[in-house]
Amino acid sequence: MAVSETSAPSLDAGRSTRVSWRMRLLIAAGVAAAAVALYLLLRTGADDVLRWDLRFGPSFERRLKTVAAIVLAAFCQGVATVLFHTVTHNRILTPSIIGLDALYVLIQTVGVAVVGARFVDNSDSVGQFLLQTAGMVLFAALLYRWMFSGRFTSLFLLLLAGVVIGMAFRSISEFLQRLITPSDFDALQIKLFGRLGSVNTDLLPIAAVICAIVGVVVWRRRHVLDVLLLGRESATGLGVDHKRELTLALILIAVLISVSTALVGPLTFFGFIVATLAYQLAGDWRHRATLPMSVLIGVFTLAAGQFIIHNVFYAAGTLTVIIEFCGGAVFLAILLLRKGNL
Repeated sequence: MAVSETSAPSLDAGRSTRVSWRMRLLIAAGVAAAAVALYLLLRTGADDVLRWDLRFGPSFERRLKTVAAIVLAAFCQGVATVLFHTVTHNRILTPSIIGLDALYVLIQTVGVAVVGARFVDNSDSVGQFLLQTAGMVLFAALLYRWMFSGRFTSLFLLLLAGVVIGMAFRSISEFLQRLITPSDFDALQIKLFGRLGSVNTDLLPIAAVICAIVGVVVWRRRHVLDVLLLGRESATGLGVDHKRELTLALILIAVLISVSTALVGPLTFFGFIVATLAYQLAGDWRHRATLPMSVLIGVFTLAAGQFIIHNVFYAAGTLTVIIEFCGGAVFLAILLLRKGNL
């Protein structure tokens, strides 16, 4: 498979930016920390004036819970999208093309259609979180096994199958949504948008442990991922088992996207935004720079978005709307105006 969208620079270019990429990561970490601090400590009062809120009460605890969800969602979406771009050699695609977001919507819709609105009320429980995550990962594993077990295997056929299956899931979901009552439909809509301020606290440690395990595996294999950027033939020539590494990366992507979706809901365009900006700002094409940079940009984006939602729009809207708008702007500015120069 030829490297079409992610052509890697020479190793000399990586050495020449060794100091630069570390400095850029430090700056990004500082900016992300500042955005988190502003969200935690700055509030708009009754007189529409921003003031520091240093009272560490229930309100601060809720914001701290939201920050934990922000960090986990940024990690899952950023790392998963960078890995997906690495294995597909195409930076226009996102992991949602596999159909996991559509499967999540289908699970929620079927649950509401069968049980009613109380399914949404219990959807943030630990049991449902684990079942939804396991269901999405199992779907991805079966899809991978089906596409990679035959004599002729192709990543592009896998992506095509994901698109077709995702369209089927969305069609079934839309049909069922037309059959449920208006009150159940209103309750369902809450679960179909990204939500960061209403995450069950009991889910955060479970998601953090899963993210930590996946993060260790990905970081230990970052050099192998760098080789995968060279393409299938080159990676195989350098002694890398391309099929095994491809399958492992796709499984890790499925785990991360499943955890993120089950925890905070679908964030379809978010991973594309942070990964695309990470390539532009990291200063190094290797995963040692792009992976942490994508996570830091994700933390800044979500924290700044939450700050704007609460202090400018007074929570009159969802962060997903802003993410989708910004994602479209980034797509047009970087991919079209710059003729796809990523």
